[in-house]
Amino acid sequence: MNEIVAYFENIPSSHRSFIIVGGITLFWIIENGFPLFKFKYNKWQHASINIFFTLTTIVVNFSLAIILYKSSIWVTENNFGVLHWLSIKSLLLQAIIGLLLMDLIGAYTAHFVQHKMKILWRFHLIHHTDTWIDTTSANRHHPGESVIRFLFTTLAIIIVGAPIWLFFLYQSLSVFLSQFNHANLNLPEKLDNYISYFIVSPNMHKVHHHYILPYTDSNYGNIFSVWDRLFGTFLILPMSEIIYGVDTHMNPEEHNKLSSLLKIPFKSSQTFVSELKK
Repeated sequence: MNEIVAYFENIPSSHRSFIIVGGITLFWIIENGFPLFKFKYNKWQHASINIFFTLTTIVVNFSLAIILYKSSIWVTENNFGVLHWLSIKSLLLQAIIGLLLMDLIGAYTAHFVQHKMKILWRFHLIHHTDTWIDTTSANRHHPGESVIRFLFTTLAIIIVGAPIWLFFLYQSLSVFLSQFNHANLNLPEKLDNYISYFIVSPNMHKVHHHYILPYTDSNYGNIFSVWDRLFGTFLILPMSEIIYGVDTHMNPEEHNKLSSLLKIPFKSSQTFVSELKK
């Protein structure tokens, strides 16, 4: 465990970039060989849109990274946060509890809130407009949503009292497993079901991308599946019934055109301003 802590305390930027690029490449190759759905689409054109949003996410996170770093240093120096208050000495226990709480606050809660607040949903909607979910869909987030998720991640660091190694470990797992559970993989049903008792599996997350309620408002988890099961947001739907997208934006001119996607949160300025006031 000491070696893992030492590695993530000083993880090179090149290694973090490799996790993003390597994960997409790995699951891209696997899903091409063993697809769950045989989409009739231009995979490269679809990927170009999602990779654009991946790059904007990287830019947002890189630009604001100093805030995460300073927050982690502050909680460590001031013994602030759950891990410090509980006086947890075991690094393994710190990792388990820390990752669970980071996932709860930085992923599950952030995701849940974006579905429940109209103004935040406008930004998150771009992620749900994708009608061809594959591994490149993992980071299909409007730049505005990237900022929102960043704020929740910062909050998670402060509440948990996460040292810098724990944050980088969480971020690495979050990116890789998001690429995994979005991938268009045809896993054996029993294997996928078994995985879903511990972490978010591909089939579990794909229910969340079904185009209508209540399924859109279910299975919010990113790393661990326990939060959906604990809070009653876990739903099951046979893969044969899945239709990707969101019922309000099924027109390809809206969901498969970059300029249209960027404008969605601001389509009606009057409505947008009125929602801000709510």
